Formats: sequence, structure tokens, C-alpha cells
Amino acid sequence: MSDLFATDVVDADVRGRAAARFRQAGVKLPKLSELARPETIDPTALAALAGIEPDAADPLNLFRVHWHNGPDRSGQTETPCHIILPEALTGVRARIVVAVGDRFPMIAAHKVLAAYGCLVPRLVTGQFDLDNQRAVWPSTGNYCRGGVAISTILGARSVAVLPEGMSPERFRWLEKWTADPRDILRTPGSESNLKEIYDACHELAKDARNVILNQFSEYGNYIAHRAVTGLALERVFNAVNTNGKLRARAFVAASGSSGTLAAGDHLKERLGCQIAAVEATECPTLLNNGYGEHNIQGIGDKHVPLIHNVFNTDYVIGVSERSPDSLNLLFNHPAGRAYLRNHKGLSDETIGSFTHLGLSSIANIVAAIKLARYLDLGPEDVVLTVATDGAAMYESQLGKVLDASFGGVFDALSAAEVFGEHLAGVRTDAMLELTRLDRERIFNLGYYTWVEQQGVSLEDFSRRRKQSFWDGLMAMVPVWDGLIAEFNAAAA
Repeated sequence: MSDLFATDVVDADVRGRAAARFRQAGVKLPKLSELARPETIDPTALAALAGIEPDAADPLNLFRVHWHNGPDRSGQTETPCHIILPEALTGVRARIVVAVGDRFPMIAAHKVLAAYGCLVPRLVTGQFDLDNQRAVWPSTGNYCRGGVAISTILGARSVAVLPEGMSPERFRWLEKWTADPRDILRTPGSESNLKEIYDACHELAKDARNVILNQFSEYGNYIAHRAVTGLALERVFNAVNTNGKLRARAFVAASGSSGTLAAGDHLKERLGCQIAAVEATECPTLLNNGYGEHNIQGIGDKHVPLIHNVFNTDYVIGVSERSPDSLNLLFNHPAGRAYLRNHKGLSDETIGSFTHLGLSSIANIVAAIKLARYLDLGPEDVVLTVATDGAAMYESQLGKVLDASFGGVFDALSAAEVFGEHLAGVRTDAMLELTRLDRERIFNLGYYTWVEQQGVSLEDFSRRRKQSFWDGLMAMVPVWDGLIAEFNAAAA
């Protein structure tokens, strides 16, 4: 296994120099347990946060890398922000509950948590040298932004690697945050072109000064989401379950790096719900070993991530890129909002909440509707999902879809057609309720990426079959928290 699971300091000199730099800069690291339960954060740090802008490159913003940020992204809420979608929108009796991720600091997306979980364990064990190494963040958009944000705050040089076809909003953010334009590496293709990202990282890895923090294989991504996102979603469910009679039936999330899916392992353990992985039907890798291109930005595909706990996944649900593209327009165009208000009776509050929904978030919602219909869920059933980022990251897509799909005109008739096709008309096609053989097939598919291409040992690859392996990973949370506490003491 990687030295990421070291339980002591690997290089005391590197760690000591990092602590000295943190002492000079006044940086303190939050524990994972504090991010999971932000009410336990030192009141002194919380008081100091009141004067810090949530998008500033300020070390105190590390204590906002959690799901409990308030409406202004500054204060804390007891329950993470969430949306309960009305039946008038979803057409199903089940309650579809969406945790909102655009309240996270710096990048307004939850991937900043994954980045923290991947870099900090290396830092506090002396495995990352702030003076001589660069953190390389391969991504399809939000993870590399999160990585650049965390690296900047910690004083590390970083490199963002992402496809050139991703949304302009991602690149504009990166251009503001990176120290050098050369620290943004644009690879060929778009959302589905992960192999090209890996190839670029192989070239960078030839220089020992580049440390590749691959979210698709970094167990810190899994651990952070299971520990922090999992508990946040459990708290959301408990807040919704006011009468104690609701049942958490499923957690639905796009596959992506599979970090977010790790929250499902927590929810299955705690609430007994099932887990559904979502992918684009244009690239049905999990459904039938397929390939292709699509525009559901941020979910990645064409391979099975190393950190995907395949044998604990219950469903795979395909969603066409046409659904989030079209619904993004319905939710944000004045004619679409008027239709939802005047013809579907949605409140202004509900319509206003759609600003929290980016493309992958909408795909998650469509998949949740499909699963609720497939299982014929009722009003006492809850399907949990996440909005990983908000609509602000995809404003550039509105005009593209408007011109390409609607001839530049989006009116009440267009809105009715979109609602009818992509909400009222949601079908239970492109779905798979996984059998043991299905899980074997999906698990085995990962062999070709990780063992043959990426050099993971067969032993390390195979041990991922057992749930005990994944449960055992969570023993690292108190270990890392202890190392963070020691590091903070050394940097004080």
C-alpha cells in the first residue's frame, strides 16, 4: 500500500520545515473530525472566520471546508443546506433531498474537501516537500480547482491538469489562482478524455519534484468523503425525518472519481440505504463496458476508479447529457422559470434554489427520479443525492444549448417540452440493478486501467473486493487527526 497510510512521520526534516513555514504564515490545519462536526471547531478560529471572505486565499478558510456553511458561506448552520424537491417537479411521491455543495469556500464546490483529504496526510507525515515539490491535480474541473486552492493556502506550488474542452468558468478561476499560466495544463478532449490526463501526468511524474495527486486512485478522497460527506448527509436525513417515520432508501451520485460515492458506504452502514452510481448514457462504461463523449461536466468516465467500492454498489443509472443540458436552461432561463411558476406551481423559493444545481447535480436528480420510479417509492421514502457545484459554473453552457437545441429561442412551449421529456417523461431505461456477476464484471474492468496501465499491484487491486478493506480505511481518520494535532503543535 502507499505511504499515504503511514502512521508515523516518514521524513522528519521535510515535516519540520513545513511546520516552520506554517508557524511564520500563521497556518493551522483542521482535523477531519472537525470538518465532519464543525461545531467542534475551536471557537477562537470560528470568531476569526467572521471577518474572512469565503473566497479569499486565507488559511482560516480551511475551517470552512465542510457542508455546514450558511447562506452567505460565512457562518455555520446546524444542518447542512439541502433542497427537498417537490412532487410537482419530480413527478414521484418519494422525497428527493439534495445536499448543496456550492457553499464550500474558495471554489463553491465540494471537491475542495477531496483535495484537502489527499494533500494534508502527505504534508503532516513529511511526504510532501513544500520547498521542492509541486502538487499535480489531474481533474475534469472542480478537483483541480480545489487542489489549487488548498495548495495556495498551504504555500505549495501546484499544477492543474484538465481537458481543454471544459467550461470557460473553470479556466477563468484557475487563471486567477495559479502563480504561472504554465501551471494550467490543458489536455486534449473534454469530459471523457481521462486517459489523456493520465498520460500527461506520467510525463510530469518523470520529474520527482512533481507529486501526482490522482483523485481517482487517492484513498484520501474516499476517506474524506466517507467521514465528512457521509455524516453530513446523515444529518440532512435526520433533519428531514422529523416524525421518525421516513426511510432512507438510496444514495445517488455520479461515479466521477467515486469519492462522493464513499458517502454511500457511511449511509448504508448507518441508515441501511442502497447506493446508486450515475453515468452518462453517451459513455456507458459501468452499464456495458461502453465508451463515448458527453457534456455532464465533472463526472469523469471510460474507466472504473480505483477508489470505487464496486461490491457495495447496488445500481448503475444512465442519464443522457441532454437532460442536464436542457434542464439547466429550464431552471435558469426566464421563460423556463415562468413556466415552472405559472404552470407547475413551484414557489419562488424552490425556483431560486436551482442556482445551486450544476450539470452533474441535475444528472444526479434525474437519476434519483429514475430510481424512485423503478422502485415505486412512496411518500415515506427518501432518496439522498448531492449538488456538487452550482449553476454559476455553467453559465457559458446556456447559450450553447440555446443555439444548438432550440434555434436561439426558448419560450413557454420550449419549457413545456423540456419539462415533459426530461422530468415528467423520465423512464427507467439505461438502469442496472447489480447482481454478483454484474459487480464482478465492473470490478474486473478496472484491472485494465489500474494494473496494466497505471502499475497498481495485483494484490493491492484485488484486496478491494472485500468490504473489510474499505471499512478498515476509516481507521486512518483518528490517525491523521493525531498527526494533524502534532503538526499544529509543532507549527504553533
